[in-house]
Amino acid sequence: MVSIYQCKSTFQNYLRPLVNRLAAWQISPNQVTVSAILLSGVTGLALVQSTQLAIAFLPTTQAVLLSVPVVLLIRMALNAIDGMLAREYKQTTKLGCILNELGDVLSDIALYLPFSLIAGVSAPLIVGIVILAIASEMVGVLGYEIAQKRHYEGPMGKSDRAFVFGIVGLILGLGIAPTQWLTILLSAVILLQVWTMINRIQGMLQEV
Repeated sequence: MVSIYQCKSTFQNYLRPLVNRLAAWQISPNQVTVSAILLSGVTGLALVQSTQLAIAFLPTTQAVLLSVPVVLLIRMALNAIDGMLAREYKQTTKLGCILNELGDVLSDIALYLPFSLIAGVSAPLIVGIVILAIASEMVGVLGYEIAQKRHYEGPMGKSDRAFVFGIVGLILGLGIAPTQWLTILLSAVILLQVWTMINRIQGMLQEV
């Protein structure tokens, strides 16, 4: 199934010089993972405060929304870097595995749930997307138990969700109103997430 995840190896090749540099600086995979979680949390809090408080020295909602695509790209890079550091420099740990999976879920919650507070955005659809994001990642992790392999099938995996919300953040940040187009898009994301869960379950069962 087509997914942005299939571009992972190319993305990693671009990041390899940075990974080598971080390894030379003795930066651990877990430090990178925690950085990604903190970045997501800070951005999510900024979006919440911008929608709830009108304080002059704090960024506006539109300013925060325009930063979302950049933050998501950095988060994707950090997620790739921690795995490369762990595998290529023999720093794989049980704690790292826990932080990696838990961090993905916490980052999704922190970054996407605040969109439900934006006027004109369907809060039920955003909440539904976040719930299904957690569920689909849990299904992927179950692959370790059933077939000794993490499953990443699409069409709406972590990278695909990041792409969609990056585009949404950019469009809303440019001042385009969240009208029917956004409701249709978010509804499509939910359907694709359900499809993703089915694909992952089928992938696991085929390997048993």
